[in-house]
Amino acid sequence: MQERAAIVMGRSFTQGSVSINLEKAGADRYTKASYPLRYGHYSEIVTHDAIYHFHPGGEIWFARGRGALWPDQQEWLKRSAGNDWIYYSTGGYTGVFEAIGEYYLPNLQYPSNALIGGTPFAAPHVRRLINGWYEQLVSLRHRLRNAPRDVDAFLEKVLANGPAVLAEKARRLFQIGDGRVTVLPPDGRHVDYDIIPLNISTGCLYKCRFCKVKNKKLFRQREKSEIDYQLGELQELYGENLSNYNSIFLGEHDALCCRSELLLYSVQAAYEQLGFSRSSMRGANVFLFGSVDSFLACTESLLEDLNRLPVNVFINLGLESVDQKTLDVIGKPVDASRVEEAFRRMLDVNDRFQNIEVSANFLMDESLPSHHYHSFLHLCRDSISRNRVKGAIYLSPLRFGAPSRELLFSFNRLKLQSRLPTYLYIIQRL
Repeated sequence: MQERAAIVMGRSFTQGSVSINLEKAGADRYTKASYPLRYGHYSEIVTHDAIYHFHPGGEIWFARGRGALWPDQQEWLKRSAGNDWIYYSTGGYTGVFEAIGEYYLPNLQYPSNALIGGTPFAAPHVRRLINGWYEQLVSLRHRLRNAPRDVDAFLEKVLANGPAVLAEKARRLFQIGDGRVTVLPPDGRHVDYDIIPLNISTGCLYKCRFCKVKNKKLFRQREKSEIDYQLGELQELYGENLSNYNSIFLGEHDALCCRSELLLYSVQAAYEQLGFSRSSMRGANVFLFGSVDSFLACTESLLEDLNRLPVNVFINLGLESVDQKTLDVIGKPVDASRVEEAFRRMLDVNDRFQNIEVSANFLMDESLPSHHYHSFLHLCRDSISRNRVKGAIYLSPLRFGAPSRELLFSFNRLKLQSRLPTYLYIIQRL
């Protein structure tokens, strides 16, 4: 069948069933939305079979199949900077927002602790899109006729970022930070995990026996020269795509334990060198982990200095349990009294500092001592006089790959009784 003549309108190009739209502007602020929403600047290719969205640098970012064979027209794939494909499902919109605080559920290709979700990667059309998007676009470029110069240049940039190149860019990203980011703070959901990693330390303090996502390295603060090196490499690697980012993750597992000067220097240097003030996304954010001891040792002057920075600071604490028997069982070398003290300070900091939000993680599992849950409710319900909207509690299933209706029921019961916003923590890497 003969295709219709090509139509060129501004920054758009149409030929037959193919439409290419360059430099589209998405939302400039992250929003909790129950419909697909794109952020920042991107370009789009629409074909008979699929829709593709690309970063300014030409890397594929989002993709969705078209037609009745795609699982759901409101669901899509996203490729992370670490070159993982994530499938965002609605879950029928039933209970997803209550469970994770977002309308869309991230389904991951690697083992995680998720209690909810399906098997979208087993769907033939999902697999076909992941495995065949590049070949489809190579074929598309050969078929297009009369494409204007800017459209052809865009397609050349896209095809220069094939699967092997994207895998190499991910490898470079991991190399810059001396290893892959194995776990991101759960508060990263507020920016859809569009976070640039900057490791200002390595390892963690405790080496808890239960933990599956942290390494065995001894805790070490990095030097300013190492921070500067990473920022220079990150600036080069992300290139044009920096315009779509306004958030950093200060790694690895307890950046709050770093000396105040290094922490503040890292935030300020990243804000300036990565150009967050020029981002297409409003505001700027910093995400980091803290421990019981590093948070209790955090000085008032550091909190005041962080609060004055032109960023929102999200600190996530691994508290795990306020029951001493449970702490002993999971091999966390802290006293329950210190955990409770850190929790009290979390409430206080959230009340007093506008630009800082501290959240906390607690464990869930059928095998944990029964008093673990009693002590959790005493802490998050009985000891708090009013409901609060700031400072989320994230409940993390202890086991990976073990969805459980009983555990999900327990989560819902705890969530209903907690006086703090309470969600499931789906462990996600970069």
